[in-house]
Amino acid sequence: MSDPLSRTFLALADPTRRAILSQIADGPLTVNDLVAANHLSQPGISKHLKVLEEACLIRRERVAKTRPVHLDPAGLQGAAAWIDHYRQHWQGAFDRIDALIARLQDEETKHGRQ
Repeated sequence: MSDPLSRTFLALADPTRRAILSQIADGPLTVNDLVAANHLSQPGISKHLKVLEEACLIRRERVAKTRPVHLDPAGLQGAAAWIDHYRQHWQGAFDRIDALIARLQDEETKHGRQ
């Protein structure tokens, strides 16, 4: 899958991967830390990390014999921009509905007094 937005949403679609992102949000963790926290095998966690890495949501580094996993918030920027575009669209629609309701209520109040 070459589309970055699709890779991001694919990665975020899995609850285990979302849990991993949440776990490393406060600081890097090792694969062993993630294995213990998620009650999965090392190969299982590694598969999830590969998907997250391909989506540019995490980065790994080598420190001595460990490979800490870091959150890469820049990877969420494309998804956030896409969501925000539609949020603005729907917010505008909701604002128009609110204005229509207010106008109808105002007209009803005026007609009710006559």
